[in-house]
Amino acid sequence: MNYEMTTEEKLENVSRKILISSRNELYMKMRFLDVALSSLPFILDQGTEGLGTDGIYLYYNPQYLGGLYRESRVSVNRLYLHLILHGIFRHMIRRKGREERLYSLACDIVTESIIDSMQHRCVLKSRSLLRRETYRNLKKEMKVLTAEKVYGVLNSRPLSEQELLRLEQEFRTDDHSYWPSDDEQRKQNEIENQWQSISEQMETDMDTFSQEGSSASGDLVDQVKVENRERFDYRQFLRKFAVLKEEMEVDPDSFDYVFYSYGLSLYGNMPLIEPQEWKEVQKVEEFVIVIDTSMSCSGELVRKFLEETYGVLSENDSFFRKVNIHIIQCDDQIQTDQKITCKEELVEYMEHLELRGEGGTDFRPAFLYVEQLIRQHTFERLKGLIYFTDGRGIYPSKMPSYETAFVFMEEDYEDVDVPPWAIKIILEAEELEQDVKGEESWI
Repeated sequence: MNYEMTTEEKLENVSRKILISSRNELYMKMRFLDVALSSLPFILDQGTEGLGTDGIYLYYNPQYLGGLYRESRVSVNRLYLHLILHGIFRHMIRRKGREERLYSLACDIVTESIIDSMQHRCVLKSRSLLRRETYRNLKKEMKVLTAEKVYGVLNSRPLSEQELLRLEQEFRTDDHSYWPSDDEQRKQNEIENQWQSISEQMETDMDTFSQEGSSASGDLVDQVKVENRERFDYRQFLRKFAVLKEEMEVDPDSFDYVFYSYGLSLYGNMPLIEPQEWKEVQKVEEFVIVIDTSMSCSGELVRKFLEETYGVLSENDSFFRKVNIHIIQCDDQIQTDQKITCKEELVEYMEHLELRGEGGTDFRPAFLYVEQLIRQHTFERLKGLIYFTDGRGIYPSKMPSYETAFVFMEEDYEDVDVPPWAIKIILEAEELEQDVKGEESWI
């Protein structure tokens, strides 16, 4: 019995051959993409505008795909790679409340810029004047283009509807309607877990086994290094410095409502037990902030860093009402030491912030000074020190008795090595911007 394929099955069969051919062609030139290229099973969807992905599947419209292939194999290769790069950089799960249209455009600009920087013939296409101008202007603001930074630039000045449409027509190539919404946490976690391991493995391959192939891949190496940098929640990190201490506060967990109600019913207004007025809580009480005041650190970035710290201090469940925070300014020597005991004093310090120094960067004087403060019993139980810097300096050779983190503000993907006993945190200015309410974009 002969089986005759339906029209839809024929379209599906041809489409899969086109996608597999494109995948193979990309793989032959970029072998470090082997796992990534095979990570999206193909799903036929007549409802999509062209091709799209949710980070788990690749959805395609067979009519659109066939027409694009007849027009240019290079265009199909670029579109396939465009979808894969969205997954590698997890663009579909990094919006985090940003305006959807602008963020979507920023992701497409970044992805297309990577493909345009490649020298492989299978994706090579001449760049329009608009593309060249867009990349040139963005490179003035940042060394490595990321969706978050490009979004910051686009959002920093109002774009007319005409300008926005022009950019979308130039850079939009795929259907983003499959991207999960911010509240689809389970799906976002699935996408993150799948693509994080792929991206990390790809970075390793590009650094070791496939250096020759990756050298022709333009900005992709730099982009992957940026994306794979460990991300920290600064607020969560500050809570590592918490200590257990009693604070004047009603403790509902240790309060027995049975005896309380029984006393009221038996004696009228006389409970047999009253809630405890003291409660053991885990909060931050003491820590040190050291600000690098060498010429490499700008006052605006320091202010934003302190505003983020103030945001944590303002949370009632994070800090004790009275704290012992020392903000030390240091370049190659100690410049100032300001003691902060409450959030109001931190506000006043930020409002009148004046950086002193502008010498070289030497981290050792700050650690020696803090050790001196400990010997003078300025701190009861210092848990941690945060050193805010964006430069390279001389580190102390001896591990201190408290946790230490170096917080770097850098535009470049390259960052310095810190001693093994210290934690390295790299904050993007745009990441701080998302947490500082009411501030305008710094870019």
